[in-house]
Amino acid sequence: MLLEAKNICKTIRKKIILSDISLRLESGAIYGFVGRNGSGKTMLFRALSGLMTLTSGSVFWDGKELHKDFSVLPSMGIVLENVGLYPELTGMQNLQYFARLSGKAGPEDMRTALVRVGLDPDDKRTYRKYSLGMKQRLAIAQAIMEKPDVILLDEPTNSLDEDGVALIRSLILEEKQRGALILLASHNKEDIGLLADRLFRIEMGVVFEQEWKNEE
Repeated sequence: MLLEAKNICKTIRKKIILSDISLRLESGAIYGFVGRNGSGKTMLFRALSGLMTLTSGSVFWDGKELHKDFSVLPSMGIVLENVGLYPELTGMQNLQYFARLSGKAGPEDMRTALVRVGLDPDDKRTYRKYSLGMKQRLAIAQAIMEKPDVILLDEPTNSLDEDGVALIRSLILEEKQRGALILLASHNKEDIGLLADRLFRIEMGVVFEQEWKNEE
């Protein structure tokens, strides 16, 4: 999978949200985007995934242009702010609901995804009763259960304890080894710096590549 963003810009009510961003990112690698809250990280992920239209510029996935050849990337797992999970459903029931929409994940895929993020597939508690860390784990399970080609995770370690952070970092590396193209965003470089093959800084909607790279 190859992502090419060419001079993408987004303006809302005359305010520049994304400014002339060009990227070329390939499968089997992890790309980190670091920036303060409000810097444009989430908006960039929305733009690249098709969840937001652009003011100008283009996004191509394997040579096909977003919003022209297709509207939303068909093989994508994404976690953004305000994840739309259902409070009265259990973790498994939430995954079953989303699996029915796409038809790409079976019962074993869902159980495996829950176990991988450290959740019990047979837990009868509803999402409403989950801790913040459990909610984050479930959101990531929903993002990976279909084995997507592309994974975008905004603040992937948000609300997780030390063990949870270690678990999710291992999971992300496993997804890289599977061949996924992975984009991570955080306000804290340490959250994603250990994982990223290339690291970018985003400030006021402008993206700069960091000199530092992960050589591990």
